[in-house]
Amino acid sequence: MATQTTKIIIAVIVLVVVAAIAIYAMQKGAQTPTTTASPAPATETETAPQTTPTETEAEAAPAEIPKKIAVVYDIGGRGDLSFNDMAYLGASRAAKDFGLELVEVQSTTEADYLPNLRSLAKSKEYLVIIAVGFLMTDAVKQVADEYPDQLFAIIDGYVPDKPNVLSILFKEHEGSALVGALAAMVAHHYGCKAVGVVLGMEIPVLYKFEAGYYWGIRYGEQVYEQKTGKTVEPLQVLWTYTGAFNDPARGKTATEAQLEQGACVVYNVAGATGLGIFEAVEEAAKSQGKDMGPPFAIGVDSDQDWIKPGFIIASMMKRVDVGVYTAVKRALEYRQGKIDKYGGILELGLKEGGVGVSKLEDLETFLSIAEQAGRKVNKEEIMAKVKKMRESIPAWIWEEVDKLAEQLKTNQDIEVYGLKFSDIAKMIPLDANEIKQIRAKLGVPEG
Repeated sequence: MATQTTKIIIAVIVLVVVAAIAIYAMQKGAQTPTTTASPAPATETETAPQTTPTETEAEAAPAEIPKKIAVVYDIGGRGDLSFNDMAYLGASRAAKDFGLELVEVQSTTEADYLPNLRSLAKSKEYLVIIAVGFLMTDAVKQVADEYPDQLFAIIDGYVPDKPNVLSILFKEHEGSALVGALAAMVAHHYGCKAVGVVLGMEIPVLYKFEAGYYWGIRYGEQVYEQKTGKTVEPLQVLWTYTGAFNDPARGKTATEAQLEQGACVVYNVAGATGLGIFEAVEEAAKSQGKDMGPPFAIGVDSDQDWIKPGFIIASMMKRVDVGVYTAVKRALEYRQGKIDKYGGILELGLKEGGVGVSKLEDLETFLSIAEQAGRKVNKEEIMAKVKKMRESIPAWIWEEVDKLAEQLKTNQDIEVYGLKFSDIAKMIPLDANEIKQIRAKLGVPEG
């Protein structure tokens, strides 16, 4: 009996000891911290910890943005003191502002367009490749398909359906309307019977120049009658397509023919061919013992007033530089992820500062371009001659040109000869049949 009692006591003691040990262990565990502490809540200034990207994420990471831009010039080339030089101005400014390298490529013939563009795209070194001129449209379309990851921009080309191509178009009809009004008022002021325009190759974009110029001439005549109280005979409007943008001899011959028919203002819409227009006008004036016009020329694309100071009354500035600069900026923003879309249509008119009539303050910039192109210029002498010439024209004429510019920014329903300016805008892009209709409507004879 005693033995059995002893066994029971021992068993109870064992159970008590085991229970005590278990309780101690539980208490000990509750008092000891774990080796991994819970993270404190993040504050607004803290960033999430960096993690190693997966293979898929690494492939999706954006590639390094190219540090070069390329400009492919039309056959007129740098030194045309017009279209191509304006493209250079915008590209060089963009390269400087955005820390990029500018590469320039010259096209000698139209056959160069495709290989030039393809060679640049193949290198994959360029943020954007800019083609200067309508004639490169087909080449840009082809190469853009071959290299869909390369960004392109084309001046005056219409490529609306490719996400990697930005088509930069200008409202040349707006700027041309202003110089048309100027030409008409100046012609009537000097008692002339005709005004003219000499153009390059017959392509749709030049129809816009024509349409705006003719409309502006008829508008200017109406204003002249209102301001002077005189009834005037409508001016004869002469126009000639030379078929070239880089042949001054053709431009000179065409202009001489128009001057012989009584034109005293001739508008250059022919690129470097227009240098011949300026020569013809200067020679005609000097043959009459004059040191300034009339006759006068009107420059195009850039401020060409300085080329023959005193004989170029003003220029229709088509700000190709603004278009090129905008293309580079847009390409950079797209690659940086700041905008979702690159390609499409960009139109620049009076509202956007894309077109306008040259002013005295524009001269300094373009005299600098002339110097860069290797031309020797006397800035002070040129400024003095241009200022003197402009002051010889009644101030109210310049004021009316400025007034028309402001009106067209907000109201394009101004009507002359039964044709609203907005009607011209609605017809763009113009074809050969439509420009014939506009000529007929505005009293401009064919051929």
